[in-house]
Amino acid sequence: MNFSGSYLPADVIFLLKAVDMQPTETEARERLIQSGRRHYSEMLGVEKTPDPSYMGLFWAAFQRNRDRFARDVAALAKEISARRGGVIALASLARAGTPVGVLLRRALRALGREVFHYSVSIIRDRGIDEVALDHIVAAHGDRSVVFVDGWTGKGAITAELNRRVGDYNAARGSDVDASLAVVADLAGVAGLAATSEDYLIPSSVLNAIVSGLVSRTVLNASHVGPGDFHACVYHGELAPHDISRRFVDEVTVPMLDALTDATCLPAALDPAGLAERRAGCALFMTSCMERHRVTDRNRVKPGIGEATRSLLRRVPEALIVRDPGHHDVAHLMQLACSRGVPVVVDPTLAPPYRAAAVIKTMGEG
Repeated sequence: MNFSGSYLPADVIFLLKAVDMQPTETEARERLIQSGRRHYSEMLGVEKTPDPSYMGLFWAAFQRNRDRFARDVAALAKEISARRGGVIALASLARAGTPVGVLLRRALRALGREVFHYSVSIIRDRGIDEVALDHIVAAHGDRSVVFVDGWTGKGAITAELNRRVGDYNAARGSDVDASLAVVADLAGVAGLAATSEDYLIPSSVLNAIVSGLVSRTVLNASHVGPGDFHACVYHGELAPHDISRRFVDEVTVPMLDALTDATCLPAALDPAGLAERRAGCALFMTSCMERHRVTDRNRVKPGIGEATRSLLRRVPEALIVRDPGHHDVAHLMQLACSRGVPVVVDPTLAPPYRAAAVIKTMGEG
């Protein structure tokens, strides 16, 4: 079943299979992942309603960064429009990419482009949902596809996308472009980005209630059979707290204004700058893993967006921040306090990263 979650049907079609699935308690889920007994995509954590104080931090961050985020999305839309002819089929990576994809669809339509928006699943070590990709290619052609996400952290999903889309093209004789368009490319791996700065993208602070009430994507044999889309849970019980439409509606106004501003352009993607970002990411990962005695790079989550996701749904060992008083990490400091996660202040944290999280070893791998 194709559905739009809590968004307007014109804004997005989730190419996901909605299922009923019981969540797994956070620590139990972490043990199963680290022991290798279950892949993270086979389980879902508990989706909790944020408390009023945390929502207060979200709205403060939203008011502070809304216009910047709107300009970045507008810049991204203008560059996509300049680079792509014909029909554009946005394929946002569920779920962090979904709000960005909704806004890009609106911006591209304002620029006079014929555009469609789908949200699809990609899972580290398991790949892109090829059934969903087949659906888009059949409807709009292989060269219409533009992959969209919110940000890059260390580039794991970008590498997965490049590898799996390469395999897809080889198997089908197609020419889908595997490059990724993001708002913030911290790792220097995106094909197109509005900025390389690690700032608080407001939608990164929340989970389902800012992403159409859709869960993370699921891939297990109990729910996904041959020919099925990857699965998800629709959190209808969170509807009283849902702000998905409000969020995109309130960003749309300044975004449309920014489209008319000739100075609203994405950051230059010169090869030297990208190489410097990639080198900075590699240096950060090496130093962080050494300092915290981590051998599995998947346990290091660099950047504000990745650190936020980790504190919301994983079992962190530590939160690392460059400046604990910076307004863009205020929500991280509150999350760490509420969960009893130690905070490490590191003024030498390698730019562009303002924050990172290290996932706790649960003693089983």
